[in-house]
This record gives sequence, structure tokens and C-alpha cells, in this order.
Amino acid sequence: MITLVVMGLLGAAVLVALIVTLGEANRQRDRALQAQAHSYDVMILARTLSGTIARSEASLGRYVISGKDQRELGQLYFDQWRLAGTQIGRLERLTSATGEQSARVAQLRDAYMHRGEELSLTALSTTYGKNGQALARYYKARQSPTLAAIDLRLDEIISGERALLDARTTDAMRTVDRSSRIAGVLAVFGVLIVLGALLLGWFTLQALGERAIARAEADAERERAEELSTAVTQATDELRVQEAKLRQIQKMEAVGQLTGGIAHDFNNMLAVVLGGLELAKRSMHSDPVATARHLDNAAEGANRAAALTRRLLTFSREEALRPEPIPAAQLVSGMSELLDRTLGDAITVTTRDGAQGWHVRADRVQLENAILNLAVNARDAMNGRGQLDIATGAIRLAEDDVDHCAAGEYVTIAVTDDGCGMTPDVVERVYEPFFTTKEAGKGTGLGLSQIFGLVRQLEGAIAIDTAPGDGTTVTLYLPRDASVPLPAAAPVVEIALADPVGLPLQVLVVEDDPRVLGATMGALGELGHHGIACDRPDKAAALLAGHDGIDLIISDVLMPGQTGPELIATLGPRFPHIAVLFVTGFAGEANATEFGAYQVLRKPFTLAGLEAAIRRAMAADRPAPPQQIAAE
Repeated sequence: MITLVVMGLLGAAVLVALIVTLGEANRQRDRALQAQAHSYDVMILARTLSGTIARSEASLGRYVISGKDQRELGQLYFDQWRLAGTQIGRLERLTSATGEQSARVAQLRDAYMHRGEELSLTALSTTYGKNGQALARYYKARQSPTLAAIDLRLDEIISGERALLDARTTDAMRTVDRSSRIAGVLAVFGVLIVLGALLLGWFTLQALGERAIARAEADAERERAEELSTAVTQATDELRVQEAKLRQIQKMEAVGQLTGGIAHDFNNMLAVVLGGLELAKRSMHSDPVATARHLDNAAEGANRAAALTRRLLTFSREEALRPEPIPAAQLVSGMSELLDRTLGDAITVTTRDGAQGWHVRADRVQLENAILNLAVNARDAMNGRGQLDIATGAIRLAEDDVDHCAAGEYVTIAVTDDGCGMTPDVVERVYEPFFTTKEAGKGTGLGLSQIFGLVRQLEGAIAIDTAPGDGTTVTLYLPRDASVPLPAAAPVVEIALADPVGLPLQVLVVEDDPRVLGATMGALGELGHHGIACDRPDKAAALLAGHDGIDLIISDVLMPGQTGPELIATLGPRFPHIAVLFVTGFAGEANATEFGAYQVLRKPFTLAGLEAAIRRAMAADRPAPPQQIAAE
């Protein structure tokens, strides 16, 4: 009996000790889980704060680029920056119990306040319309030590919290292990006293509880990972959009550098035109041969001005990439005038062709922009005076001969200058976005990084050969487009001239510029046609109704109140038998779909060009005039 009582007491003692030990282990685990959750909150808040600051600065960057008219971007920058301050306050509350972490957050607060003062000056400059000053301050702020200090403090806070988490978890696990060992010993004694089924049930419940905790933790981690993945995807998309905008801004910056040279060139061309016309006027009656020569000189100057305008419009357009086979040598030689205007008279540009007629497949404007960027960098390296050589070549490379290029045939474009050259440490960073050795406001640091991205996109490579004082050679290796055969002698083809247009034609000319209207009317008269002037699109319907037998409508594209395509869309159902010819001075005035099947003539045009365009417009399919239908 006594033995049974003793065994009962021992069993009860073992059971009580087992309960106490397990309770302590559970409390330690709960404390470890609470510490883990607290540390996760601190780390997540630090990452969120980093993203908020990044979005605020990105909004400020877009505000600086777009100008003071986009005030909603400035408000977005202010709201995000104020939200970052609120998040720092939450971080201070979460870390108030930890001395080291609290000190780091205080340092983060100081860096945040200094950074806010720097960025507020940039925002104020943009708000008051000082875009140049704002852009300079923004690029200077990108290199400010306060930005690095914020990132450093955030990294220290996250690392410190991770270390605290590891230490707390280690202590809790040590306590849980010790409790588990004691519980194991007690369980051995309990097996002798307590029913095996109870012990088995207890272990089963313990396993289920731990599995539930582990499942909950796994679900929480999965949700955090999904949120992080979504945030990364959104940030990546936004960066791609901003990169495209910055690429266009850089291209327009290059166009801005062209304006001085283009103005000088246009003045020269206008001098040729005006001088030729003046000389022709003086010799009109005394020397017809000299008159013709002077008029030819004036026409040549006007044609050169028109060609330069078309090249500028082509270069400055912003549109989707259009890969096409491009003969490298012709591309470089065709840019000679554009390079001369951009680089100035103090730079001597020479080109050499060794491409053997090979083609590359790329977007022409992107490739021209890359070559122009290399030329501008070379000009800056030569301080605006020196020798620039652009050479094209053809080469066969083995595997990994240049960078990671695959074996095959490549077209090379090498830009060589005799400037200051680069040191090895500069060459190592030259492809980094926003890295530049130029002073603030004179470079975005995106030129070579974008060229590097273009070359990699085309599965090519880029190489730089440079040394301080020995100049620089940048060579682009672009895969050859083997689908284009080498040039061969073209066969002689006889082309039959189209029949001349029947004379005279009744032509309605819709043009809001009186000088262009008068010139077009005069050109029609020279061609033997009868022109009817219409200086506003809203008069066209009345003139069509008041003049029988109008054969053709020549309409400008951009006019006050109504565009040319809109006018023809309104008149077309009423006068479907009348041919239409659009005249425009800028390719970007309307989409090609708005012109439909109608012919388009670009300004400025010659008499021969006008005559050919009228012939094509009259040859287009359309219903017969009403009087012809009645006669049939």
C-alpha cells in the first residue's frame, strides 16, 4: 500500500515536474516567436522606409525633368518624403528598448533631415522655374554623402536587428533544449507510472502544435515574399519607363547642341538663296545665262536647307524601335553633316570605310544616336579642338575573342580621338549609369551605359582602348546581317514615263499661310493648271459648291480649327470623285493612318515634285464625276 502511495506520489511529482518543464519550454518558445516577429517588423519597416525614400527621390527627379508645370509630381515627392519621416518615427518606437538600435535610428534621423534640406532646394528651384539650376542640384544630390549615410544606417539597422534575432533565437533554443532534456528524463520515469497512451497522446499534441506553428510561419513568409516580388516588379517597370524617358531627354539634349551649328548653316544657305535671287534679278534682262546660273545656286541652297531640316526631324523623333538592315559605311558617311554641325569647326572629322559592304540589323536612329554620343564624348575629351576618326570595318571573331561575343562575322564602328584619354579606374566604371567625369549640368552619365545596353541587345560587344594622354578608341562590334547580300552591279532597267496629266485641272488649294498659298497658286499656274485659293478650311465646302468641275484638292495638314485629314473626312462623302493631295512640312504632324490612301507631298517641294505628286493623286482610284455618270 505504502509502495503504491509512494509510486502515486512519485507519479504525481513526475507529472507536475513534466508539466512545469513543458510550460517553461513553451514560454521560451513564445518569447522567441515574439522577438522574431518584432525583429521582422523592424527589418520590414526599414526596407519599406528605403523604398519610400527611393520613390520620393524618383518623384523629385521626374519633377525636375518635367518642369514646374507638373506640380503633382512635386506634391508626390513631398508626400513620400513626409511619409518617410513618419516611418522613421515608428522605427524609433520599435527600437526604443535597444540601445544600439536606438542610436542608429537617431543617426538615421539626422541623415534624413540633412537629405531633406538638400532635396528641398532642388524642389524649390524647379517650382520657381529655375530648371537648369534644379537639374544641376539634383545630379549633385545624387552624389551627396547623405544618401550613402541613409543607406548605410538602414543596412546597419537591418544587420543589427538580424544579429539580435539570432542571439534571442539561440538563447531561446538553448532553454528549450535544456527543458526538452529534462522532460525526456521525466518522461522515462513517467512511462513506468503513466499510461503509455497518455504519453503518446501528449507527443501527438506537441507535434501537431509545432506543425501548426511552422505552417503559420511558412504562410507568413510566403505572403511577405509575394509582396516583395510584386514591389520589385513594379519598381522594375517604373525604372524601364524612366530609362526610356531619360534616353529621349538625352537625344533631345544632343539636338539642342545642334541648334547653334544649324542656325549658322541656315544663315549660310539663306545667304546663298537671297544672294542668288538678287543677282538673278539684276541680270535678268542683260545676261539670261547668268540669271539661270544664279537661280540654280539659289535652288541648291534651298535644297540643302530642306535636306538638313529632314535630317534633324528624323534624328529628333521619338517612336518605337524599327530594326532594319543598315550599311554601316553609308550610315557613318550620311552623318557627316550632322557631326559637323554638332562638334563645331574646331574638330576635324575623317571617316574610313572598311566594312566591305556588310550590313548590321538595328534601329537606325538608335545607332545614329550611339555614334553621335561617342562623337560628343570625344569632343569633350579634346576640349572642343582636335582630330576625330570614325572607321567602319569587317572582322571574323572566334568564341570570346572580344568580351563574350559568339564566333561569327561582325561589323566594327571605331571612334578615335586624340584627347586626354582615361585612367584605368575611370574605364572600370565608364558603363555605370549616371557615372560621369563631367561637371554638374554638362552630362547625364547615361551615354555609354545606353550604348552598352544597345550593343548587348544586338548581341555584340564594346571595347575601349585608352591611356592617359594617348587618346581613346571606342569600338562597337555588331553582328553582321547575313540576310543582305553583298552589293553587285545593278542591271539597267528601262522605266516608262507616266502620261502627263491632262490640262488644265481645276485645283482647290486649302492653305492658311498666305505666302505658301501664293507660291502654290503660282506653281500651279506654271504647270498650266487653274488654282482656286482657300485660306481657311471652313471655306472649302462653299468653294466646292460654287465651282463646278474641280478635279483636285491640295490641302495643308495643320491648320487653325481643322486639320487637313479632318477636312477631307468631312468633304469626302459629298465629293468622292475629287482627287486629294496632302502637303505637309513635318513628318510628325499626323499619323500615316490619318492620310489613308491619299498622296502626301513634303514641303518644300519643286515644280517637278508638285507635278509628279499631282500625277499620282489623279491616277488614284475614285468614283467618276457626276456629269460623266449621267453621260454614260
